[in-house]
Amino acid sequence: MTLTRDFKQTVAERAARDPDFAKALLDEAATLFLSGEPDAARVILRDLVNATVGFESLAELTHKPSKSLHRMLSPKGNPSMDNLAAIFGAMRDWLKVTFDVRVVEAA
Repeated sequence: MTLTRDFKQTVAERAARDPDFAKALLDEAATLFLSGEPDAARVILRDLVNATVGFESLAELTHKPSKSLHRMLSPKGNPSMDNLAAIFGAMRDWLKVTFDVRVVEAA
């Protein structure tokens, strides 16, 4: 009999116990947003929030209602740039990281 685990549960548990993995998820979410893939970025960011700070604490940090944050980071969410900046800023502070944006020439 094969044992399986839910992928989201595995990612959430690893992000909760491994700060470097959580930071890599934040980096990936930012990269996806900047690369024009906001749907994938929102899913990763939502999973990261669930695994680390949680939506209630994120609501306090961003001064946004928790329910609104859930909607913004849903697959069909459409957060404004101000809201995205607030979410990324809160996650950056929570994980104690900085962003270093570099332009890479396309091949």
